[in-house]
Amino acid sequence: MYARHFGLREAPFNITPDTSYFFTSPHSQEALNTLLVAAKSGEGFIKITGEVGTGKTLLCRKFIATIGAGFVTAYIPNPLLEPRTLMLALADELEIALDRDVDQHQLLKSITARLIDLARQNQQVLLLLDEAQAIPLESLEALRLLSNLETEKRKLLQIILFGQPELNVRLRDNTVRQLAQRITFHYHLGPLKRDDLDYYLAHRLRVAGYDGSRLFTRGAVARLYGASGGIPRLVNIIANKALMACFGEGRQQVTRRHVSLAARDTVPPRGQARLGWIAAGLGVLAAAAGLTWTLTGR
Repeated sequence: MYARHFGLREAPFNITPDTSYFFTSPHSQEALNTLLVAAKSGEGFIKITGEVGTGKTLLCRKFIATIGAGFVTAYIPNPLLEPRTLMLALADELEIALDRDVDQHQLLKSITARLIDLARQNQQVLLLLDEAQAIPLESLEALRLLSNLETEKRKLLQIILFGQPELNVRLRDNTVRQLAQRITFHYHLGPLKRDDLDYYLAHRLRVAGYDGSRLFTRGAVARLYGASGGIPRLVNIIANKALMACFGEGRQQVTRRHVSLAARDTVPPRGQARLGWIAAGLGVLAAAAGLTWTLTGR
């Protein structure tokens, strides 16, 4: 809608995890370095945690794109699976041909044979599980048993867990204490710091093709940080709406007021009825886009 108005090739603040927009803040770079070092060590489990919207999935995809030759990655985005289904998902990622009615013994035997074959080819296998806080406890135990597969030199399978902080609570359960003890590398991915936000905005705008002067005023950036808490997903959502509001007014620079309008449309204030606030927010954006919007029943 607004790309041409601001001289952009594409919208810069989409929330889809596009690795070309990966921003090397101190947090994200440290997390990526941790993953790279841990993967090359070939030992134990790796755990990356972070609040909702801090960029865990984008980090995961950036890691896959960065790890380079010598590694085979198996990625499972939704591991809310019972043990057998999780094993089948891993087999599918490793391109293992299975009979439709394969039993548990043959399934594990086929996975082991594939892992041994890849090890002979000097390929290290990494299993990456996103949203790992959702993994059932019995499936976590199945993962631990899988991690026992090894040669005399190294593990046949290394497992990386990406999850919300609830994953830490799940790993304190007594039934998976052996797995928790095997986590040799871990990192908590935090929000952007205030000083990083200007660079984050500039980076995404540059990737999207912007080559003009400052697009977000300093007041807009300050308001954006206050509204988002530095959570990248919220930053993207609010910044996108602020650009829409700015475009709707025919202006060329996003101000604090545009961000405030966008923030009110995104984060309902405490005590405000949700439906009423959504209706009000839709009215703001519609007005900003120059549309006629009539809200009734308020």
